[in-house]
Amino acid sequence: MKNELTYTQNGDYLIPNIQLSVTERRPLGKYGRMRRTFLQEHRPILYNDLVLTEKLFPHLWEIQETATRRMEQMMQELLEKNPAPDKRTQQMAWVQHMNSLKAQAEEIVLTELVYN
Repeated sequence: MKNELTYTQNGDYLIPNIQLSVTERRPLGKYGRMRRTFLQEHRPILYNDLVLTEKLFPHLWEIQETATRRMEQMMQELLEKNPAPDKRTQQMAWVQHMNSLKAQAEEIVLTELVYN
């Protein structure tokens, strides 16, 4: 069974009528967008292959979900190892501590998942 392409005439040009088979609309989060940018800039052959095989967005959604779960897990683990100061009495110290833990967790997630 052959897939025959149909064409639309646009001026002097014939343009193939091509549609994507994956039409799910889910927004990309921060880590999915970062992964897409990394692939475009540093792995163009892999990026083009994922685009042409229509696997790019499922790949990016998987990276997004995995990175989000990993961030939550790592934040819990880091908080168990390094308890935060009391939020009511030392608000600025608490914010500083939490930002530090988030930066540590995010650096690991970016290295393991996004920039790999």
